[in-house]
Amino acid sequence: MGVFSSLYTGVSGMTSQGEALGVIGDNIANVNTVGFKASRAEFQDIMSKSIKGILGGNQIGRGVKVGAVNPILTQGNTDTTEKATDLAIQGDGMFVLKGSDGETFTRDGSFHFDKEGYLVTNDNQRVQGFEADEKGKIINKLGDIKFPRVLTPAKATTKIKMELNLDSRADLAKKFDEKDPYTTSHYSTGVEMYDSQGNKHLLTMFFNKVNDREWEYKGMCDGKEVTGGDAGEMKAVVKGKLTFTVDGKLDTEEITSSDFNFKDGALQDQKIAIDFGDSIKTDGGKGIDGTKQYGRESDLNSWHQDGAMAGTITGMSFNDEGVLTCLYSNGEARDLSQVALAKFENTEGLFKVGNNRLKESREGGTPSIGTAGRAGRGKLFAKSLERSTVDLATEFVNLIQNQRGFQANAKTISTTDQLLEEVINIKR
Repeated sequence: MGVFSSLYTGVSGMTSQGEALGVIGDNIANVNTVGFKASRAEFQDIMSKSIKGILGGNQIGRGVKVGAVNPILTQGNTDTTEKATDLAIQGDGMFVLKGSDGETFTRDGSFHFDKEGYLVTNDNQRVQGFEADEKGKIINKLGDIKFPRVLTPAKATTKIKMELNLDSRADLAKKFDEKDPYTTSHYSTGVEMYDSQGNKHLLTMFFNKVNDREWEYKGMCDGKEVTGGDAGEMKAVVKGKLTFTVDGKLDTEEITSSDFNFKDGALQDQKIAIDFGDSIKTDGGKGIDGTKQYGRESDLNSWHQDGAMAGTITGMSFNDEGVLTCLYSNGEARDLSQVALAKFENTEGLFKVGNNRLKESREGGTPSIGTAGRAGRGKLFAKSLERSTVDLATEFVNLIQNQRGFQANAKTISTTDQLLEEVINIKR
């Protein structure tokens, strides 16, 4: 009897509508879940019964089933936070994680550093990124993002660059005396430098005009810091000379002797280049940038050296490209890693494993892993989180619609029950 098939049709409708209500309930439950993507149930009819064979038409439906539950991959709102390790993606990319169940992926950027210094999710999956070499350059090597050593190594000075003006009006009669350098020099200035142990030394540079357009300089340090030196006196560690053209440009620069030997276990005969600018004959330059000799008071315009003492971390941050930069107490800033993002051809086909994570699947394809801003992976926003895409108003409308669908299918069953009761009563 066809009446029996209507029972199963009604049951299939109630089952499917009930599963759809479960999807809606899951969406509502995750309305505040970071990076959550709302899903929807999509229905398909069950193969119909044909009353005229294969001729087509005249078919009786057998009910409904849930054909798929697909995520709606719209962009969630991005909210600004004050936590340095919060990251949000705007685009199709996903964060790459490794942990207890292998490689997984997520849109949830609420990260933190664990006790071992690794950047992890709330369920202790380690965030993957591209590492930096010793010079702070990001290289194509994927690995765990780890907080750096507490103490950064000391760096010995290898180059000191100075830009000065030396007064062309200086009196040639003044002669330099190493025992009284301050009063016997035409000009003096101090710059800092570091030995191989990270000890800071004050290098005082004394300049004397010896001929027209020709100057000699001597770099001196406190004798108590220099090997073979005595406390209370200055000891020369570098000597050289400079020449200028008739229009005051730097012509040549030369180091005539170098003796950078410091105490307390530092490397002896430390090699330090003294650069005064873009000299014409020595560097093949134009003499425009750097030290000049003009008829105005001698002065130091700028200087720079590349050494540093050992330093501790004072701060860290991610930029909008996902690069983790640490600032140290010695003033050095260093890039440590760059967050990796993955992009799939079919993100809807990924397999959910809970805890806001997804795994690679056959339907989703293989991930293309790289950095933000490339190959359609999207942009990164630091100190931000992507909110859930659940729209409560839409979900409540769908809830009412599926509830009514469930009730209508239940009515089909109760009506069929009444018909069966009439059949049973025929015997009476």
